[in-house]
Amino acid sequence: MRLPTPRYDALTPRQRESWDKHSDRRETVRGPYTVWLHDPDLMDKVSAISNYFRFDCALPVKLREFGILVTARFWDAQYSWNAHVDKARAAGIPEDVIRDLAANRKPQFKADDERVFYQFAMEALENHFVSDKTFAEAKAIFGTQGVVDLIGAVGYFSMLQICLNSAQVDLQSKCEPPFADVRGYEKISG
Repeated sequence: MRLPTPRYDALTPRQRESWDKHSDRRETVRGPYTVWLHDPDLMDKVSAISNYFRFDCALPVKLREFGILVTARFWDAQYSWNAHVDKARAAGIPEDVIRDLAANRKPQFKADDERVFYQFAMEALENHFVSDKTFAEAKAIFGTQGVVDLIGAVGYFSMLQICLNSAQVDLQSKCEPPFADVRGYEKISG
């Protein structure tokens, strides 16, 4: 990691307060939170947003985990992919969809909720705009609050991926690299 990895016994009182608050809902501080903890005020805000999108938003767990994978692949964030791919499987994302995402191919969706979530996210990420057709489909499937949460999830999960990659948070040593075109924190030609 490009920044010092925080150790609980070396934290300032304010950082400890932030760590403890975050750990109330999570087992510990790891991944992007080891970056954000360097600014405990930011950590407190990001942790609350993270908890909302991971545990409380209007989208089903399957789509929350799927959203993490979609944005992880878009941003080439291997840490996040590795941390969530098994959770996405357990939540019901099909193996062929996961395989296509990892290969940077548009999946052949069988479920409309996954297809529309993916289409919405990719339009926002690639085009910076979402078409009227895609927005209307998302609203029909997810409702107004669901669409708002979808927008927020794509934004928050993108922030998470950018944090992981910019700070080069240590990749999980026991995991194979998930993307053929990325090694460490660099694109490779294929």
